[in-house]
Amino acid sequence: MNRGFQISFFTEQSRRKDGRPMGSWILETARSMGIPGGSLFSAAEGYGRDGWLRSASFFESGQTCVEVRFALSEKDAERLFSRLREEGVDVF
Repeated sequence: MNRGFQISFFTEQSRRKDGRPMGSWILETARSMGIPGGSLFSAAEGYGRDGWLRSASFFESGQTCVEVRFALSEKDAERLFSRLREEGVDVF
């Protein structure tokens, strides 16, 4: 029996890794690993650990949340998590 997972990562648009937005970095890294598909979504509104409500208005656009979502096999999920650990990416 094959097992699969839907995995979502949430981050702010302003957060960066290697000079690129974190959401794009995760998506591009997964693609370079041969992971067969992922999507990046921008939130219209949300709040984070700090409890502040943010919306996708012009003045707050750097603080809005983005979601990177994958449907992965168990093997690909393990590979992606391993790569994130190697890169020191804290996505929680």
